[in-house]
Amino acid sequence: MKLVILGAGAGGLPQWNCGCRNCADARAGLIPRMTQSSVAVSPDGADWVILNASPDIRGQFEMTPQLHPRGLRDTPIAALVLTNGDIDHIAGALTLREKTPFAVYATASGLDILNSNSVFGVLDPELVKQQRIELDASFEPVPGLTVTPFAVPGKVALFLEGDELNLEEVGEQTVGLLLESGGRRVAYVPGCAAIPDWLKRRLQGLDLLLFDGTVWNNDDMQRTGTGEKTGARMGHVPQNGRLGSLERLADIEGRKMYIHINNTNPVLQPDSPERAAVMAANWEFASDGLEITL
Repeated sequence: MKLVILGAGAGGLPQWNCGCRNCADARAGLIPRMTQSSVAVSPDGADWVILNASPDIRGQFEMTPQLHPRGLRDTPIAALVLTNGDIDHIAGALTLREKTPFAVYATASGLDILNSNSVFGVLDPELVKQQRIELDASFEPVPGLTVTPFAVPGKVALFLEGDELNLEEVGEQTVGLLLESGGRRVAYVPGCAAIPDWLKRRLQGLDLLLFDGTVWNNDDMQRTGTGEKTGARMGHVPQNGRLGSLERLADIEGRKMYIHINNTNPVLQPDSPERAAVMAANWEFASDGLEITL
């Protein structure tokens, strides 16, 4: 199995309207820039599946030779799989409107989001086929790659929030993806609000875990003066703390890597104690353009 990290960030680094230390350092070239979270995966290096379509997708494709056209009008991209309806995971689909066929896989709630907004009608239904996926039901978007969606705690997309909001809802609105090919197993979980024991059991036996690394502490944004929302309010479990992913996933074997990292997270600073703690726990950090072969 081959993977390319197209984007490792949450809202991107630097964020367009932010002057925090991380964003300033990224603009100055002191720390690497990040585009918004997306991954390309292939069983053979020829046919590719995109996991989430970030708003940065055109630039991500351009920076990834494996995804370049092989002819006058062509793409090696066969499918797009969506894990939720967040803007940073669906907006890039609008870029893929130039009369080229591929399939879109999403849960019923995900497809409802696309079909209820007329702007997504630019994806010609004669060419862009929609495929409904169901929890725990495996499908094969390209030969040799099996994908199984599974529920993780999360919340509905920001633009769908109502008066009553469950921040740790378990259902089709937020899913992780188990990828299997050639005997290798990878889980992609860019958004997760909590880590109950049943989810820990689900993440055992992997060769690679790509997991939600949005915030270090629940109050990262408050500490940096960049906003009032907590990680929990955004639907993301922190890395730090008794209920954080470092402690809750400490006994998960295999390679572990954080993705979907927010611009305010102190782990982005190379000399920070937070980054040292993550690395001491044998976690890695995804980065734009990182290629992984399993």
